[in-house]
Amino acid sequence: MLNFLHMKNKRVILIFLIIFILLLIPLIAMQFTNEVDWTIADFVIMGFLLSVTSICCELIMRKIKNIKKRIFLCSSILLIFFLIWAELAVGILGSPFAGY
Repeated sequence: MLNFLHMKNKRVILIFLIIFILLLIPLIAMQFTNEVDWTIADFVIMGFLLSVTSICCELIMRKIKNIKKRIFLCSSILLIFFLIWAELAVGILGSPFAGY
């Protein structure tokens, strides 16, 4: 049982390591081009979105045993993530918090 819990904790650590690496991509790109112009707020918001999305999917993977429900719920969470990301980036829905 202890080994099983240890493996799950490694998965969470891996998730946050991947989020960190993903956030390094725009940081490095900002050093080479003016096309990427992120502020500290952009990094915080994207880190929050990635963290919430990945933790929600991880909880679903741990708690839901039915494969079809897992796929449906994780797909729904990813769709919501992509819609929020697109709205913040280019304002596809025209909401007040769109990134114009």
